[in-house]
Amino acid sequence: MSILNVEHLTHGFGDRAIFNDVSFRLLKGEHIGLVGANGEGKSTFMSIVTGKLMPDEGKVEWAKNVNVGYLDQHAVLEAGMTIQDALKSAFDPLLQKEERMNEICDLLGSADEKEMELLMEELGLIQDDLTLHDFYTIDAKVEEVARALGLLDLGLDRDVTDLSGGQRTKVLLGKLLLEKPDILLLDEPLSNLDTKLRVETRQEIRRIQKETGVTAIFVTHDQEEAMSISDQIVLMKDGAIEQVSTPTDMYLNPINKFVASFIGSPEMNFVNLKVKDGIGVIDNYTIKNITKENKNVILGFRAEDVEIANAGIGAKVDTVEILGREKLLTLSHNNRIFKVLVENTFHIEEGKGIYIRPKEGKCYIFDEKTEEFIKKC
Repeated sequence: MSILNVEHLTHGFGDRAIFNDVSFRLLKGEHIGLVGANGEGKSTFMSIVTGKLMPDEGKVEWAKNVNVGYLDQHAVLEAGMTIQDALKSAFDPLLQKEERMNEICDLLGSADEKEMELLMEELGLIQDDLTLHDFYTIDAKVEEVARALGLLDLGLDRDVTDLSGGQRTKVLLGKLLLEKPDILLLDEPLSNLDTKLRVETRQEIRRIQKETGVTAIFVTHDQEEAMSISDQIVLMKDGAIEQVSTPTDMYLNPINKFVASFIGSPEMNFVNLKVKDGIGVIDNYTIKNITKENKNVILGFRAEDVEIANAGIGAKVDTVEILGREKLLTLSHNNRIFKVLVENTFHIEEGKGIYIRPKEGKCYIFDEKTEEFIKKC
């Protein structure tokens, strides 16, 4: 079932187009990562789908009775609130009903028979609603979410103004989860967290998504975050959607050079290649059966898809970075920079020469003019 339909969305600011005829559909249970560089209009998209901004053209249509939970990078908590206050505010509509129930009880003492009948009817409806929504287990639910997000150790009576940016983000996320929305809209929610907390929080978001089945759109400029949290990635560039696919498929089968360069870390290596009779040559490295046409292409290969060889593409080792189980080599070759991952046990000194060969079947060929993907070699 479709929860959100976006059709032919076009929007801009002045002469700059943010979106150009974008169409998009979100199905129940999907976890979508909306990814692109800063300034590509991701947050503008969120403002449009939440009704904060009207598009120049196009239609945004939500399914009926959808409860939307929205957390953006600028969300704040009020000074003077404790963590528990902030989390319990998710139940404000139910707490207001409890207040009304108490008012009714006070009114019953002075009500006549007709008024009492109406008040008792209203009281029964409120009690049924509170029971239906687990009102009488609120404290237990707050504690459960706080424990899952690591907030219990901070103390639920702690003032939110004493929390770090990352801790406040967790509180806001916890409040959002307690509201039990049909869809989560998360706009750069991890931008204020340090590296360790970013990893921990995105793992927690992923766990909650799987356990609850909640639909989600996760907006970020960080492709690593999107790939770890999302089932589907929507990659944007210059107001248009470049590719929509699973994280694995986008990584292995990019449709153009931009997608190949954006997805993956380190970024894919690229080198221009002149093809004659279907053959391209770089130094002592030859690639056959590239294309039947004599044309210029772009060769791409990832850092992990390279072999150290006795002959091939000659380069100089500029830097060696130890990453744990691997080392990252930065190589220079005719004013180009290549990134290569090798095992930690491989030893080479900076400044030395080296030969590399992209692994067979792991090379990507792109058209030099259009930058569209042609084939793998």
